[in-house]
Amino acid sequence: MTTICLIRHGETDWNDLGKLQGRTDIPLNSTGIHQAEECRDFLKNDHWDLIVTSPLQRAKRTAKIINEGLQIPLIEMEEFAERSFGDAEGMTREEIETKYPDRDIPNQEERSALNERVMAGIEKINRKYGNKKVLLVAHGGVINAILSILSDGEIGSGKTRLINACISNINFQEEKWLINDYNQVGHLSKYKEL
Repeated sequence: MTTICLIRHGETDWNDLGKLQGRTDIPLNSTGIHQAEECRDFLKNDHWDLIVTSPLQRAKRTAKIINEGLQIPLIEMEEFAERSFGDAEGMTREEIETKYPDRDIPNQEERSALNERVMAGIEKINRKYGNKKVLLVAHGGVINAILSILSDGEIGSGKTRLINACISNINFQEEKWLINDYNQVGHLSKYKEL
């Protein structure tokens, strides 16, 4: 059984300000680094075979911090870079709704292209690392696309707001992918206090 633990990257300043990032390569802020350290501490006592990460620095830094506790192979895969939101990158939701009320954003990656790309990445992991336990550090749009496809639209894109550094788990058994859980935040101190 192939197991993939999907981890959203830690917080950036743009996350904090509610700005859409997409392919704009924004670094983690101090909160995001702390969230990545909490992921590391939570995951380090389990066995994992490798870490796959998006090439964007917010995901890559999160993956490297997590790997401090594991010391396993770390592989970048372009398939898991965030969706390009074109001309809307750097804007807040309110600004986007005002400027593009029909959601027709110039230069945005089509959702179908995103879905095809990320699922090709998932299948590549399953082919190359079948029956392994894989950590996949990616982005809200990427993880929501995966969750949406695997749940036939019940959760994910347009329905689920993923928290920075949340954990979701999927596995491949009996020739199909199943969602075990999603948007888990119990390892993050901010949510332990609630």
